[in-house]
Amino acid sequence: MNKFIELKNVKKTYKIGEQKFNALDGIDLSIDQGEFVVILGPSGAGKSTLLNLLGGMDKATSGSIIIGENDLVKFNDKQLTKFRANDVGFIFQFYNIMPTLTVDENVNLIKDVTNTTKDSKDVLKSVGLLKHASKFPQELSGGEQQRVSIARAIMKNPKVLLCDEPTGALDSKTGVEVLKLLRKQSDEDTTVIIVTHNALIADIADRVIKIKNGKVESNIINKHPKNIDEVKW
Repeated sequence: MNKFIELKNVKKTYKIGEQKFNALDGIDLSIDQGEFVVILGPSGAGKSTLLNLLGGMDKATSGSIIIGENDLVKFNDKQLTKFRANDVGFIFQFYNIMPTLTVDENVNLIKDVTNTTKDSKDVLKSVGLLKHASKFPQELSGGEQQRVSIARAIMKNPKVLLCDEPTGALDSKTGVEVLKLLRKQSDEDTTVIIVTHNALIADIADRVIKIKNGKVESNIINKHPKNIDEVKW
C-alpha cells in the first residue's frame, strides 16, 4: 500500500479564558491508501478533534497534515472548502439527512457542492436502497437512514471517508450491515477512518490507532483482520 495520510507533530490548542488546552498534543501517525482504520480512545481523548482536522473542518494550531499531496495546515478557508467538497465523505452517528426530501433527492444533494459524483442509481443499488429511492426518511428504519447518509457520502467518490460513531445509534445486526458497506469502500481503495468507542470494531480493521490525552498511544497494523461475520457482536 502507499502512504496516503501523514501527520507530523500536530497540535490543536484551544484557549479557555486565560488557560490553554491542548486537545491534540503532538500527533504523529501515518495511514496507507485504502486502509480500513479504527481510532479508539476514551471521551475527551481528542478523537473527534483529530477527525475534524483530517476532514478540513478545523485547522491545526501547528504541525503538518499531509493528505495525498496536500498539507491541510497550509490551506486557506477557500482551499479547505474545496477539499471538503471534492475529497472527503462524512458519516456521523446521527444521519443528518433532510426529512422533507426523498432518498434519491438526499443523495443527489451532493451534486450542489462537487462535480465528481457517481451515478445515484448505482450508488443506491450498492447500499441496497434503490427500491426505496422515492421514500422519505420517516418511512425508513434507522439502519436504512444511515445507509442514505453512506450513499450520500460515497456519491462524491471521496478519497477519504470519515466516520464518527457510524453504528452508535444502531442495533448490532444493523451495525454489522453498515460496517460491511464501509469495508466495501476500503476494498475499492477509499481510505476509511472510523472513530468509535466500540473496541470490537478494531478486530476487523487494517490499522488500529489509540488516542489518549491528545497523543497517539499506539498505531498498530492488524495483520490478520477478522471477517465482520466472525466477530461476536
